[in-house]
Amino acid sequence: MITEVRLRPLRNADFDRVLELERQLFGRGAWTYGMLADELAGLGRWYIVAEPERLDRAGNQPVVGYAGLWFDGDVTQVMTIGVDPAVQRHGVGRQLLTALIERSRKVKAGAVLLEVRVDNVPAIEMYREFGFEVLGVRKRYYQPEDIDAYTMRLDLAAPADANAPTDAPVESPADAPDDKAGDAA
Repeated sequence: MITEVRLRPLRNADFDRVLELERQLFGRGAWTYGMLADELAGLGRWYIVAEPERLDRAGNQPVVGYAGLWFDGDVTQVMTIGVDPAVQRHGVGRQLLTALIERSRKVKAGAVLLEVRVDNVPAIEMYREFGFEVLGVRKRYYQPEDIDAYTMRLDLAAPADANAPTDAPVESPADAPDDKAGDAA
């Protein structure tokens, strides 16, 4: 039983698990190893993972969620959020999104943008709870499935919603110890 998750920077050692979750969650549209490596190498990227802190087991635990952000100097873009189906609806996605929003505020972004499948009702509801608004529709955005996406925006100049979570501690990639194989974040 998962009692709590800890957020930390994504590392190269996490790639296999993240890609396994990608395939489970996104099927034919999942990122490949090369796509993930290229994404993480891009300027302004910040990626984190959620791992369980379990009371009934010792040692390393498999990653149960991951999320990524891109800052272009003006706004941030949520690149991905993925949560293991076995722990969905237990707050992991909310913790990841909270961390992305907090990071966006820290880098002084004016807004957070994202795309979400029009048929992903649980995610759309979560984003709306955080204050995201639909800007429009991108036709056939998700390939190869030909699924439309809503483009959503959270204005960071507006006061934070008092009901939205406000604290999701995450180690800063700059503060994390160097991984001899190379940190991805």
